[in-house]
Amino acid sequence: MEFVNGSRVQEFVLLGFELGQSKRYLLLLFFGTLYVLTLAENITIITLVVLDTHLARLPMYILLSNFSWIEMCYVSATVPRMLFDLATLRGIISFHNCFIQFYVFFALGSTECFYLSAMALDRYLAICHPLRYPQIMSANSCYSLVGSCWIIGFLWYLVPAVLISRLPFCGSNIIDHFLCDAGPILSLACPPLGAAPIISQFCLNALIIGNMSFVALSYSVVVNTLMKSASPGSRMKAFSTISFHLLVVILFYGSVAGMYLIPGGENQSAITKAVTLFYTAVTPFLNPMIYCLRNNQVKEALFRLLKRKVSV
Repeated sequence: MEFVNGSRVQEFVLLGFELGQSKRYLLLLFFGTLYVLTLAENITIITLVVLDTHLARLPMYILLSNFSWIEMCYVSATVPRMLFDLATLRGIISFHNCFIQFYVFFALGSTECFYLSAMALDRYLAICHPLRYPQIMSANSCYSLVGSCWIIGFLWYLVPAVLISRLPFCGSNIIDHFLCDAGPILSLACPPLGAAPIISQFCLNALIIGNMSFVALSYSVVVNTLMKSASPGSRMKAFSTISFHLLVVILFYGSVAGMYLIPGGENQSAITKAVTLFYTAVTPFLNPMIYCLRNNQVKEALFRLLKRKVSV
């Protein structure tokens, strides 16, 4: 953590968005509104599942409510800091706070990857093994699955985060990003970098490719089962459900894979910031609508809750 001249690195400067003041304030207004709406959407889903006795017993909605909690944590790991920097025009972050954000950001991203696989597993069991589904996916099983995703997600990127934080840093302390991400941080480190970049890339590749493959395989089996055995009516209903799940998966993995799997994906600053904004701020806003906007059970639960409040 030393500069070439021997002074210790105490802080980094997040360069953020190189825009005029008026455009920065427009971004602040837009993403501030988006952040508030994202929290409101996900809090609504959690509240509905917790208060509605019917939804609270269904594995799919237990998973959806916990997914909403992950999304709230994920968006809160980066967006408030970005909004603060847009408002103050500073972008200074301490060394330790930068690496805390870096680790939490990747830990929550890893947790979401595993959670999308858990939701794909739920749909596979519900459609391909409907008779055994109630026994396999009991409430206790759901909460165990949720807990496993959190534990594995927070352990997955721990070693690379520690290794990167222990690298020597020299030259510029300016991070050309609006958050502390692996690529921009590694670009500031002095050689020798040791095994940190290799281990970091290995963990990212295994995480993304492994979970993408599992999700793709699960939904392939689901589609094959529906085409062979389901009646036209139940087939359309099932396809309607899994199509929304697949849309969430495509939005998330499409942007993340473009960032961390494609060679040179992190080298173009403007594109990097735009893609990162998409999967850190936009997809958490879209996901609740994709999952629940056309879901009749969620709508009915919302109407029941509103009716109960009005009658009181």
